[in-house]
Amino acid sequence: MDTLTQAALGAAVGGAVLGRRLGRKAIVIGAVLGTLPDLDVFLDYGDAVANYTQHRGFTHSLFVLTGLGTLLALTADRFAPARDIALRHWWAFFVLCLVTHPLLDALTTYGTQLWWPMDVRPSAWPVVFIIDPLYTLPLLAGIGVALVTGNGRRGPAWGLALSSAYLLFAMGAKILVEQRLEPVLAEQGLQEAPRLIQPTPFNTLLWRVTIIDGAQHHETLLSVFDGNREPTFETFDRGGELEPTALAFERGERLHWFAGPFLRYEIRDLEGEETLVATDLRLGFPGFHAFSFTLAVREDGDWRPAVPTEQLSFDARADLDALGQLGSRIFSPEPPLCTSEFVADRWVVDTPASC
Repeated sequence: MDTLTQAALGAAVGGAVLGRRLGRKAIVIGAVLGTLPDLDVFLDYGDAVANYTQHRGFTHSLFVLTGLGTLLALTADRFAPARDIALRHWWAFFVLCLVTHPLLDALTTYGTQLWWPMDVRPSAWPVVFIIDPLYTLPLLAGIGVALVTGNGRRGPAWGLALSSAYLLFAMGAKILVEQRLEPVLAEQGLQEAPRLIQPTPFNTLLWRVTIIDGAQHHETLLSVFDGNREPTFETFDRGGELEPTALAFERGERLHWFAGPFLRYEIRDLEGEETLVATDLRLGFPGFHAFSFTLAVREDGDWRPAVPTEQLSFDARADLDALGQLGSRIFSPEPPLCTSEFVADRWVVDTPASC
Protein backbone atom coordinates (compact mmCIF):
# COMPACT_ATOMS: atom_id res chain seq x y z
CA MET A 1 0.00 0.00 0.00
CA ASP A 2 1.00 3.64 -0.30
CA THR A 3 3.11 5.32 2.39
CA LEU A 4 0.26 7.46 3.75
CA THR A 5 -1.92 4.40 4.30
CA GLN A 6 0.86 2.46 5.99
CA ALA A 7 1.65 5.38 8.30
CA ALA A 8 -2.05 5.74 9.12
CA LEU A 9 -2.35 2.00 9.84
CA GLY A 10 0.68 2.04 12.13
CA ALA A 11 -0.62 5.12 13.93
CA ALA A 12 -4.07 3.59 14.39
CA VAL A 13 -2.65 0.31 15.68
CA GLY A 14 -0.35 2.18 18.04
CA GLY A 15 -3.22 4.25 19.37
CA ALA A 16 -5.48 1.25 19.79
CA VAL A 17 -2.84 -0.67 21.77
CA LEU A 18 -1.21 2.00 23.96
CA GLY A 19 -3.12 5.20 23.24
CA ARG A 20 -4.73 5.18 26.68
CA ARG A 21 -1.32 5.25 28.38
CA LEU A 22 0.85 7.10 25.86
CA GLY A 23 -1.74 9.43 24.33
CA ARG A 24 -0.60 11.20 21.17
CA LYS A 25 2.88 9.65 21.46
CA ALA A 26 1.40 6.26 20.61
CA ILE A 27 0.05 7.75 17.37
CA VAL A 28 3.37 9.31 16.36
CA ILE A 29 5.50 6.28 17.23
CA GLY A 30 3.02 3.97 15.50
CA ALA A 31 3.15 6.06 12.32
CA VAL A 32 6.95 5.85 12.24
CA LEU A 33 6.92 2.09 12.83
CA GLY A 34 4.24 1.66 10.17
CA THR A 35 6.45 3.17 7.47
CA LEU A 36 9.70 1.50 8.59
CA PRO A 37 9.48 -1.64 6.38
CA ASP A 38 9.32 0.46 3.21
CA LEU A 39 12.76 1.92 3.79
CA ASP A 40 13.98 -0.88 1.54
CA VAL A 41 13.10 1.34 -1.43
CA PHE A 42 16.39 3.14 -0.75
CA LEU A 43 18.41 -0.06 -1.12
CA ASP A 44 20.13 -0.86 -4.42
CA TYR A 45 20.33 -4.59 -5.08
CA GLY A 46 22.36 -4.17 -8.27
CA ASP A 47 19.96 -3.94 -11.21
CA ALA A 48 16.35 -3.20 -12.11
CA VAL A 49 15.08 -6.78 -11.83
CA ALA A 50 16.80 -7.30 -8.48
CA ASN A 51 15.36 -4.05 -7.10
CA TYR A 52 11.91 -5.00 -8.37
CA THR A 53 11.88 -8.51 -6.95
CA GLN A 54 13.71 -7.74 -3.68
CA HIS A 55 11.30 -4.96 -2.69
CA ARG A 56 9.01 -6.11 0.10
CA GLY A 57 11.72 -8.61 0.94
CA PHE A 58 13.57 -9.01 4.24
CA THR A 59 12.19 -5.74 5.64
CA HIS A 60 8.69 -7.23 5.27
CA SER A 61 9.51 -10.60 6.79
CA LEU A 62 7.27 -11.57 9.70
CA PHE A 63 10.30 -13.25 11.29
CA VAL A 64 12.49 -10.15 11.01
CA LEU A 65 9.81 -7.70 12.13
CA THR A 66 8.73 -9.85 15.07
CA GLY A 67 12.35 -10.06 16.17
CA LEU A 68 12.80 -6.29 15.78
CA GLY A 69 9.56 -5.63 17.67
CA THR A 70 10.67 -7.91 20.50
CA LEU A 71 14.00 -6.10 20.74
CA LEU A 72 12.26 -2.71 20.83
CA ALA A 73 9.85 -3.96 23.49
CA LEU A 74 12.70 -5.15 25.71
CA THR A 75 14.49 -1.82 25.22
CA ALA A 76 11.38 0.20 26.08
CA ASP A 77 10.67 -1.95 29.12
CA ARG A 78 14.21 -1.32 30.34
CA PHE A 79 14.80 2.32 29.48
CA ALA A 80 11.42 4.06 28.96
CA PRO A 81 10.32 6.48 31.69
CA ALA A 82 8.54 4.67 34.51
CA ARG A 83 4.99 3.88 33.44
CA ASP A 84 2.45 1.26 34.28
CA ILE A 85 3.11 -0.61 31.01
CA ALA A 86 3.85 -4.31 31.16
CA LEU A 87 6.38 -5.92 28.84
CA ARG A 88 3.63 -7.82 27.06
CA HIS A 89 1.90 -4.53 26.20
CA TRP A 90 5.15 -3.06 24.86
CA TRP A 91 5.61 -6.23 22.82
CA ALA A 92 2.08 -6.05 21.36
CA PHE A 93 2.58 -2.36 20.56
CA PHE A 94 5.86 -2.70 18.66
CA VAL A 95 5.18 -6.02 16.95
CA LEU A 96 1.65 -5.15 15.77
CA CYS A 97 2.70 -1.74 14.47
CA LEU A 98 5.40 -3.44 12.41
CA VAL A 99 3.79 -6.66 11.16
CA THR A 100 0.48 -5.10 10.11
CA HIS A 101 2.43 -3.32 7.37
CA PRO A 102 3.42 -6.47 5.41
CA LEU A 103 0.13 -8.18 6.22
CA LEU A 104 -1.73 -5.32 4.54
CA ASP A 105 0.75 -5.35 1.65
CA ALA A 106 0.01 -9.05 1.16
CA LEU A 107 -3.60 -8.09 0.38
CA THR A 108 -2.42 -6.30 -2.77
CA THR A 109 -1.20 -7.73 -6.07
CA TYR A 110 2.54 -6.97 -5.95
CA GLY A 111 3.55 -9.75 -3.60
CA THR A 112 5.19 -9.65 -0.16
CA GLN A 113 7.93 -11.96 1.10
CA LEU A 114 6.30 -12.63 4.46
CA TRP A 115 8.33 -15.77 5.07
CA TRP A 116 11.82 -14.49 4.18
CA PRO A 117 14.43 -16.06 4.40
CA MET A 118 12.44 -19.12 3.32
CA ASP A 119 12.70 -19.52 -0.45
CA VAL A 120 9.00 -19.34 -1.26
CA ARG A 121 7.19 -17.12 -3.72
CA PRO A 122 5.91 -13.80 -2.40
CA SER A 123 2.49 -13.93 -0.76
CA ALA A 124 -0.31 -12.09 -2.55
CA TRP A 125 -4.04 -12.34 -1.85
CA PRO A 126 -5.23 -9.22 -3.69
CA VAL A 127 -8.42 -7.76 -2.31
CA VAL A 128 -7.49 -4.06 -2.33
CA PHE A 129 -5.74 -1.80 -4.83
CA ILE A 130 -2.44 -0.26 -3.69
CA ILE A 131 -4.28 3.04 -3.16
CA ASP A 132 -7.83 2.85 -1.86
CA PRO A 133 -9.29 5.95 -0.19
CA LEU A 134 -12.16 4.01 1.36
CA TYR A 135 -9.66 1.99 3.36
CA THR A 136 -7.42 4.91 4.29
CA LEU A 137 -9.95 7.60 5.22
CA PRO A 138 -11.39 5.88 8.34
CA LEU A 139 -7.86 5.47 9.68
CA LEU A 140 -7.04 9.13 9.05
CA ALA A 141 -10.30 10.23 10.65
CA GLY A 142 -9.64 8.17 13.76
CA ILE A 143 -6.10 9.51 14.04
CA GLY A 144 -7.36 13.07 13.59
CA VAL A 145 -9.82 12.65 16.45
CA ALA A 146 -7.05 11.28 18.67
CA LEU A 147 -4.66 14.13 17.88
CA VAL A 148 -7.32 16.79 18.50
CA THR A 149 -8.84 15.35 21.67
CA GLY A 150 -5.72 13.81 23.17
CA ASN A 151 -7.57 10.51 23.64
CA GLY A 152 -5.14 8.30 21.80
CA ARG A 153 -7.24 5.14 21.80
CA ARG A 154 -10.90 5.62 20.96
CA GLY A 155 -10.60 7.29 17.53
CA PRO A 156 -7.90 4.92 16.23
CA ALA A 157 -9.86 1.89 17.47
CA TRP A 158 -12.94 3.03 15.55
CA GLY A 159 -10.82 3.77 12.48
CA LEU A 160 -9.34 0.28 12.60
CA ALA A 161 -12.77 -1.28 13.01
CA LEU A 162 -14.17 0.54 9.96
CA SER A 163 -11.14 -0.11 7.76
CA SER A 164 -11.16 -3.78 8.75
CA ALA A 165 -14.86 -3.99 7.91
CA TYR A 166 -14.02 -2.59 4.49
CA LEU A 167 -11.45 -5.35 3.97
CA LEU A 168 -14.09 -7.92 4.90
CA PHE A 169 -16.43 -6.36 2.34
CA ALA A 170 -13.65 -6.55 -0.28
CA MET A 171 -13.09 -10.22 0.50
CA GLY A 172 -16.81 -10.88 0.14
CA ALA A 173 -16.89 -9.05 -3.19
CA LYS A 174 -14.00 -11.14 -4.47
CA ILE A 175 -15.70 -14.37 -3.40
CA LEU A 176 -18.84 -13.27 -5.26
CA VAL A 177 -16.82 -12.62 -8.42
CA GLU A 178 -15.06 -15.98 -8.10
CA GLN A 179 -18.37 -17.81 -7.78
CA ARG A 180 -19.69 -16.14 -10.94
CA LEU A 181 -16.49 -16.97 -12.78
CA GLU A 182 -16.16 -20.66 -11.92
CA PRO A 183 -18.89 -22.09 -14.21
CA VAL A 184 -17.64 -20.00 -17.15
CA LEU A 185 -14.09 -21.28 -16.72
CA ALA A 186 -15.34 -24.84 -16.36
CA GLU A 187 -17.34 -24.50 -19.59
CA GLN A 188 -14.22 -23.36 -21.45
CA GLY A 189 -11.93 -25.94 -19.85
CA LEU A 190 -9.93 -23.30 -18.00
CA GLN A 191 -10.77 -24.23 -14.43
CA GLU A 192 -7.19 -25.38 -13.79
CA ALA A 193 -5.52 -22.48 -15.63
CA PRO A 194 -3.49 -19.97 -13.56
CA ARG A 195 -5.75 -17.05 -12.71
CA LEU A 196 -5.48 -13.68 -11.05
CA ILE A 197 -8.52 -11.82 -9.73
CA GLN A 198 -7.79 -8.34 -8.43
CA PRO A 199 -9.61 -5.04 -7.87
CA THR A 200 -9.32 -2.29 -10.44
CA PRO A 201 -7.85 1.06 -9.34
CA PHE A 202 -9.26 2.78 -6.25
CA ASN A 203 -12.26 0.50 -5.63
CA THR A 204 -13.41 -3.00 -4.68
CA LEU A 205 -16.52 -3.09 -6.87
CA LEU A 206 -14.97 -3.78 -10.28
CA TRP A 207 -12.55 -6.69 -10.62
CA ARG A 208 -10.03 -7.55 -13.31
CA VAL A 209 -9.67 -11.24 -14.18
CA THR A 210 -6.54 -12.54 -15.94
CA ILE A 211 -6.34 -16.17 -17.06
CA ILE A 212 -3.10 -17.65 -18.42
CA ASP A 213 -3.73 -20.12 -21.25
CA GLY A 214 -0.39 -21.29 -22.58
CA ALA A 215 1.05 -18.68 -24.95
CA GLN A 216 -2.04 -16.48 -24.51
CA HIS A 217 -3.89 -14.77 -21.71
CA HIS A 218 -7.56 -13.91 -21.36
CA GLU A 219 -8.92 -10.77 -19.73
CA THR A 220 -12.35 -9.76 -18.49
CA LEU A 221 -13.93 -7.31 -16.06
CA LEU A 222 -16.56 -8.29 -13.51
CA SER A 223 -18.55 -5.89 -11.34
CA VAL A 224 -20.47 -6.82 -8.22
CA PHE A 225 -23.43 -5.17 -9.97
CA ASP A 226 -23.29 -7.39 -13.07
CA GLY A 227 -25.90 -9.79 -11.72
CA ASN A 228 -26.14 -12.99 -13.73
CA ARG A 229 -24.58 -11.51 -16.84
CA GLU A 230 -22.03 -13.98 -18.20
CA PRO A 231 -18.52 -12.53 -18.55
CA THR A 232 -16.92 -12.41 -21.98
CA PHE A 233 -13.18 -12.72 -22.46
CA GLU A 234 -10.72 -10.88 -24.65
CA THR A 235 -7.67 -12.88 -25.67
CA PHE A 236 -4.14 -11.53 -26.02
CA ASP A 237 -0.81 -12.95 -27.11
CA ARG A 238 1.79 -12.99 -24.35
CA GLY A 239 4.78 -14.04 -26.44
CA GLY A 240 4.87 -17.49 -24.88
CA GLU A 241 7.26 -18.81 -27.55
CA LEU A 242 9.94 -16.56 -26.02
CA GLU A 243 9.42 -17.83 -22.48
CA PRO A 244 12.01 -20.67 -22.66
CA THR A 245 14.61 -18.17 -23.87
CA ALA A 246 13.81 -15.80 -21.01
CA LEU A 247 13.91 -18.57 -18.41
CA ALA A 248 17.38 -19.56 -19.60
CA PHE A 249 18.72 -16.38 -18.00
CA GLU A 250 19.09 -15.77 -14.28
CA ARG A 251 17.04 -12.57 -14.32
CA GLY A 252 14.32 -14.22 -16.39
CA GLU A 253 14.09 -17.00 -13.82
CA ARG A 254 13.96 -14.43 -11.03
CA LEU A 255 11.07 -12.59 -12.66
CA HIS A 256 9.22 -15.87 -13.14
CA TRP A 257 9.78 -16.71 -9.47
CA PHE A 258 8.33 -13.32 -8.56
CA ALA A 259 5.38 -13.06 -10.96
CA GLY A 260 4.76 -16.68 -11.93
CA PRO A 261 3.30 -17.17 -15.40
CA PHE A 262 1.82 -13.65 -15.49
CA LEU A 263 4.54 -12.33 -17.77
CA ARG A 264 4.53 -11.20 -21.40
CA TYR A 265 7.62 -11.50 -23.60
CA GLU A 266 8.54 -9.53 -26.71
CA ILE A 267 11.48 -8.49 -28.83
CA ARG A 268 12.04 -4.74 -29.06
CA ASP A 269 14.52 -2.77 -31.09
CA LEU A 270 16.39 -0.77 -28.45
CA GLU A 271 19.31 1.35 -29.63
CA GLY A 272 19.62 -0.77 -32.74
CA GLU A 273 19.76 -4.08 -30.87
CA GLU A 274 17.18 -6.85 -30.74
CA THR A 275 16.29 -6.94 -27.05
CA LEU A 276 14.19 -9.46 -25.14
CA VAL A 277 11.81 -7.64 -22.81
CA ALA A 278 9.54 -9.10 -20.11
CA THR A 279 6.43 -7.28 -18.84
CA ASP A 280 4.61 -8.04 -15.59
CA LEU A 281 0.96 -8.48 -16.61
CA ARG A 282 -0.29 -8.36 -13.02
CA LEU A 283 0.42 -4.71 -12.31
CA GLY A 284 -1.39 -1.96 -14.12
CA PHE A 285 -4.03 -2.71 -16.72
CA PRO A 286 -4.00 -3.90 -20.36
CA GLY A 287 -2.33 -1.08 -22.22
CA PHE A 288 -1.04 0.42 -18.97
CA HIS A 289 1.31 -2.22 -17.62
CA ALA A 290 3.77 -0.48 -15.35
CA PHE A 291 6.82 -2.72 -15.26
CA SER A 292 8.90 -4.05 -18.16
CA PHE A 293 12.52 -5.19 -18.04
CA THR A 294 15.25 -5.99 -20.55
CA LEU A 295 16.65 -9.49 -20.15
CA ALA A 296 18.88 -10.26 -23.16
CA VAL A 297 20.18 -8.94 -26.47
CA ARG A 298 20.71 -10.90 -29.67
CA GLU A 299 24.27 -10.92 -31.01
CA ASP A 300 25.20 -12.88 -34.14
CA GLY A 301 22.01 -14.90 -33.82
CA ASP A 302 22.57 -15.85 -30.17
CA TRP A 303 20.96 -14.41 -27.07
CA ARG A 304 23.31 -12.88 -24.51
CA PRO A 305 22.30 -11.68 -21.03
CA ALA A 306 21.85 -7.92 -20.76
CA VAL A 307 22.11 -5.68 -17.74
CA PRO A 308 18.42 -5.46 -16.78
CA THR A 309 16.92 -2.00 -17.16
CA GLU A 310 13.34 -0.88 -16.66
CA GLN A 311 11.45 0.11 -19.82
CA LEU A 312 8.33 2.16 -20.36
CA SER A 313 5.67 -0.40 -21.19
CA PHE A 314 2.62 1.73 -21.95
CA ASP A 315 1.37 1.14 -25.47
CA ALA A 316 1.36 4.21 -27.68
CA ARG A 317 -2.44 4.06 -28.02
CA ALA A 318 -3.03 4.00 -24.28
CA ASP A 319 -5.31 6.76 -23.05
CA LEU A 320 -5.65 7.82 -19.42
CA ASP A 321 -9.35 8.41 -20.03
CA ALA A 322 -9.60 4.66 -19.39
CA LEU A 323 -9.78 5.42 -15.68
CA GLY A 324 -13.01 7.30 -16.24
CA GLN A 325 -14.35 4.45 -18.34
CA LEU A 326 -13.48 2.02 -15.57
CA GLY A 327 -15.57 4.10 -13.20
CA SER A 328 -18.55 3.90 -15.54
CA ARG A 329 -18.09 0.15 -15.98
CA ILE A 330 -18.58 -0.42 -12.23
CA PHE A 331 -22.29 0.30 -12.41
CA SER A 332 -23.21 -0.98 -15.85
CA PRO A 333 -21.90 -3.59 -18.29
CA GLU A 334 -23.30 -1.54 -21.17
CA PRO A 335 -21.65 -0.18 -23.16
CA PRO A 336 -18.92 -2.79 -22.67
CA LEU A 337 -15.44 -1.65 -21.74
CA CYS A 338 -13.10 -3.46 -24.12
CA THR A 339 -9.54 -3.49 -22.84
CA SER A 340 -8.30 -4.37 -26.32
CA GLU A 341 -8.90 -0.78 -27.39
CA PHE A 342 -5.99 0.28 -25.16
CA VAL A 343 -3.62 -2.44 -26.38
CA ALA A 344 -1.49 -2.44 -29.53
CA ASP A 345 -3.07 -4.54 -32.29
CA ARG A 346 -0.14 -6.94 -32.41
CA TRP A 347 -1.14 -8.34 -29.01
CA VAL A 348 -4.85 -8.78 -29.68
CA VAL A 349 -5.84 -12.34 -30.61
CA ASP A 350 -9.61 -12.35 -30.16
CA THR A 351 -12.30 -10.00 -28.90
CA PRO A 352 -16.05 -10.53 -28.40
CA ALA A 353 -18.41 -9.24 -31.08
CA SER A 354 -19.53 -6.44 -28.75
CA CYS A 355 -16.03 -4.92 -29.00
